[in-house]
Amino acid sequence: MQTILIVEDERDLAELVAFNLEREGFKTAIATDGARAMEIVQERAPDLIILDLMLPGMMGTDICKTLKKDSATARIPVIMLTAKGEEIDRVVGFEVGADDYVVKPFSTRELLLRIKAVLRRSEAPEPELKLLQIGPLAIDMERHAVSVDGVETQLTATEFRLLLNLAERHGRVQSRELLLQNVWGYNYVGDTRTVDTHVTRLRTKLGKAGDMIRTVRGFGYKMEDA
Repeated sequence: MQTILIVEDERDLAELVAFNLEREGFKTAIATDGARAMEIVQERAPDLIILDLMLPGMMGTDICKTLKKDSATARIPVIMLTAKGEEIDRVVGFEVGADDYVVKPFSTRELLLRIKAVLRRSEAPEPELKLLQIGPLAIDMERHAVSVDGVETQLTATEFRLLLNLAERHGRVQSRELLLQNVWGYNYVGDTRTVDTHVTRLRTKLGKAGDMIRTVRGFGYKMEDA
């Protein structure tokens, strides 16, 4: 039975989420502040964390950043659950390593679908190909590391998956909707600015190699040799 830690200072909401997760066969734990959340993670690492952004004592972004910097907890998937839905808030959440981002108010069904999709991604087997080289760009799939001309570039988990998806389909156009399905793992309902935001960040981090990610106007993106 997989365990999900719900970090949410609104006790009623946390218990409602826990109730619905338990009906789906998950085991749950609740923390209403950052300090307690970190204690639970240290006692027994959960399979996934649902993390509110605004918490007493310690911001959700700081918790996520701390978890992702520690090798013992870096691979625990994190879904941000917050009332802050502006694009800059999403960017900050993904930048500190969140695997997904759900804005309040939300539907329980959508949250469950997101949780299951993130868990499937985290359990996916390692690819047989360990190193993918395209021009100056090298993607080490075993180490989840990316380098440009031998200089390593720090990417979030989502940025890495997005880059790998484009690189593995080198020369083929990927629609925004397909990228959402392949990278985020669900059929997204609404606008597709999430993809555009991540591509912009990814290009910046890759420097000159970012030019290989081409925009196909009105459709999506593809990776080509510079």
